[in-house]
Amino acid sequence: MAGATHEYRARTIWTGNTGAGTATYVGYGRDYEIEVEGKPALRGSADAMFRGDPGLHNPEDLFLAALSACHLLSYLALCARKGVRVLAYEDSVSGTLQLRGEGRPRFIEVRLAPVVTIAEGDDAELAMRLHDDAHDECFIANSCSVPVLHDPVIRTAAAQSAGA
Repeated sequence: MAGATHEYRARTIWTGNTGAGTATYVGYGRDYEIEVEGKPALRGSADAMFRGDPGLHNPEDLFLAALSACHLLSYLALCARKGVRVLAYEDSVSGTLQLRGEGRPRFIEVRLAPVVTIAEGDDAELAMRLHDDAHDECFIANSCSVPVLHDPVIRTAAAQSAGA
C-alpha cells in the first residue's frame, strides 16, 4: 500500500449573501454548506467572534472534530488488531487558537483527552501505549503543523461499574 493515494472531494457553497454580497464587512452572512456526494449536507458558519452563527458548526469545531475522530478510528483499529477489547470511548478535545502574535493566526495546540473503557482482563498498559501508535497513524494529525497532544485515561469494565 506504500505510495497508494485516495482522493476526497467536497463542495463548499457560501449561503450568506444578504443581497449586497461583500460590499461591507458587517453586511454579509458567514453561513455556508458543505456537500459531499451521497452524504447529508453540513451547514456551517464562522465562529461567533467572527460574526458567525453560534448555532452552526464553524471550521474550528470541524478541525477539532476531525482530529478527535481520526485518533478514535486509528485507536479502535489498533486495539482490534492487538486484542484489546474497547467497550467505550469518549474524548474531550480542546484547542488553543492564537489570533495575534508572531506570524499568522493559527492553532498552537490541540489536546485530546480520551477516556477508554476496556474489557476486564485486557492489557491496560498496551491499551495506553496504543494511543501513541494511533497518534502516529492518524493522517489528519500527520497533516497538521500544530502539536496534537493526547492525555488518555484507561479504565476497565469492572472499575467503571464500580464507579471509578
